Amino acid sequence: MSMLAGLLVIPAILFVLFVAPIWLFLHYRSGRQVEQGLSDQERARLKALLAQAELLQERVHTLERLLDVEVPEWRDDESLSGDKS
Repeated sequence: MSMLAGLLVIPAILFVLFVAPIWLFLHYRSGRQVEQGLSDQERARLKALLAQAELLQERVHTLERLLDVEVPEWRDDESLSGDKS
């Protein structure tokens, strides 16, 4: 039984001395980063992505309007919607 206890104590000591401090440091550092919010560079990137998403949404609406004129029943066509039921 003492052999088993010795095998469990050594990893526990190593965990407490090495793994736990690093783990705690990284955990609280990431918590501070979340509280700080986005950096200026991240805000600029987010703004650019939002503009691109709005442009793509506009294109989809344009394509839907064209399809409505050219193929009025395209929204009702089950073979295009992917439903196989």
